[in-house]
Amino acid sequence: SRWGLPVDAFHRYVGPEATFEVRLASLLGVVDARGPEMNRSETVTLFNDMCLLAPSTLLDPRIRWQELDPHTVRARFENAGNEVGAVLGFDDSGALSSFVSEDRSQTSDGRTYRRHPWSTPIRGWRDFGGRRLPAQAEAAWRLPEGEFCVMAGELSTMDARTSDEI
Repeated sequence: SRWGLPVDAFHRYVGPEATFEVRLASLLGVVDARGPEMNRSETVTLFNDMCLLAPSTLLDPRIRWQELDPHTVRARFENAGNEVGAVLGFDDSGALSSFVSEDRSQTSDGRTYRRHPWSTPIRGWRDFGGRRLPAQAEAAWRLPEGEFCVMAGELSTMDARTSDEI
C-alpha cells in the first residue's frame, strides 16, 4: 500500500518484451515501464528465477559459464535477443548462496532508469516434499547510499492440504 491505498504491481515477460505496471487503487497508473531497459531487466529476473527455483533449466545452451574460483561462477544468459550476466556464489556444500547482476535497471516511473547491482542472497535451503528450495532469500538493489531490500521472504512450510480444507 502507499498513502493508505492499495498498490497493484504486475510484471509481464512474453517473447522478447517485458512490461512493469503499477496502479494505485487499481485505477491510477503510476508506472508503465517497457522497452529495452525493461526487457533486459526482466531477463535478469527470469535467469534469477531459473537459478533459485528451477535449476534443471540451467542445462541450456543459451547459458555460457565461466568459473571464477571454486565457489564462484560468472554466467551469461540470452533469451529472445536479450543478453544478461550474473555472478553466482556457492557455499561449501555447493548450494547457491548469492546471485548478483549488473544488468537490471531500477525505475520508479517507467521513463527513467538507473542501473545498479541487483542481488538475491539466499540464507539457507530446505527440502519441501522432495524439492530443495530456498528457505530464506532477499532481493535487493545495491545503491550508492546503501542496500535497498525490495523483498525478504521465508518459506517455512509447504501446506499439503487441499483448497477445500483451508
